[in-house]
Amino acid sequence: MLLNSDLLDQLAIKTDAKMIFLVMDGLGGMEVPEKGGSELQVARTPNLDALVTQGVCGLFDPVAPGITPGSGPGHFAIFGYHPMVYNIGRGVLSACGIDFPLTPRDVAARVNFCTIDGQGRIVDRRAGRIDTDTNRRLADKLRAEIKLPADVEFFFETEKEYRGVLILRGDDLSDQLADTDPQREGMPPLEPTALEPAAKRTAELVQSFLTQAREVLAGEPRANMLLLRGFAKLMPYKSLRERFSLTPLAIANYPMYRGIARLLGMDIHPVLADIPSEFAALRDNYDRYDFFFLHVKDTDSRGEDGDFDGKVRVLELVDSLIPQLTSLHPDVLVVTGDHSTPSALKGHSWHPVPVILSAKTVRPDTVTHYDERSLTLGGLGRQPMMNLMGIALAHAQRLQKYGA
Repeated sequence: MLLNSDLLDQLAIKTDAKMIFLVMDGLGGMEVPEKGGSELQVARTPNLDALVTQGVCGLFDPVAPGITPGSGPGHFAIFGYHPMVYNIGRGVLSACGIDFPLTPRDVAARVNFCTIDGQGRIVDRRAGRIDTDTNRRLADKLRAEIKLPADVEFFFETEKEYRGVLILRGDDLSDQLADTDPQREGMPPLEPTALEPAAKRTAELVQSFLTQAREVLAGEPRANMLLLRGFAKLMPYKSLRERFSLTPLAIANYPMYRGIARLLGMDIHPVLADIPSEFAALRDNYDRYDFFFLHVKDTDSRGEDGDFDGKVRVLELVDSLIPQLTSLHPDVLVVTGDHSTPSALKGHSWHPVPVILSAKTVRPDTVTHYDERSLTLGGLGRQPMMNLMGIALAHAQRLQKYGA
């Protein structure tokens, strides 16, 4: 039996149709009574509301109902890659995001600088969101002072702010290691644990690295320890060009999302200063590409910080820029997110994600406001995010008929 994604590969054709996917990271929220609703309900979004009335909308599950997704699976699903078949550890995504030249001998892990107290308990998983310059200084210090066995190389690279990447390079290394990040504060970092016997030496190498890192960072006021997650080795992906005959451009400032785009064969626009610059870059490149992935990170960051009002402000800023996209008259314009990050939870959640699909070929529904409650009545209903790319390709008339 063919997966839906395999069928799309067979049916996709090249046309002149233009497609824009605006992905607001962590878009979905939860209703907070004292605030008057969810972030989307409270935000003034006249342009997104107008887009809803011209399109069709719904709520999509990035992985499956009840499953809280990471950003990797959420994005793979948006682009039509089964999130459980093509899932890969965050380490590889982060490494690709900074254009690190991974080899088959590498194991990569995503790093958080964090703050621990005198008893070794985590008091801040993000080390007060240290700035990137501080990250680079500490990365230099770790590279200079940590020593591993001669047959293993390590690379410690700055990603952005409190995030980095650790790469171990050597023979017979395994990525079958459990995360050391417990994903919560008030408890110590976890020990690196082998998930299979073949990963035992890799776990020992990681333990040695972390023990030394704790000593190196001991005098730092905030970033005095490291958390590792998403151990992974590089795996091949069929590109969007190969699968769907698209010529894609990714406009994303945060390294991880640039990494996802690079794995899927997109061209990557240079990093830009802010959200308005991202929208301007899409307009400037509109004649050169037929598929655009425009990523907004700040919706997720404000949600993770528990900053309801800040997330509302980001939504309103994005809304003010929507006319810059609609004025281009793309054949398909999709507005969605990779997962929900309600500020009430300060983290990713299992809630389905709002989706708008605007195209001349849609059957408009009766929804008039872009928010989680309104979209329960949308014409797309509730379905897996994996279906989105096929629906979008169909509305762009980039799919052939199936069967006789």
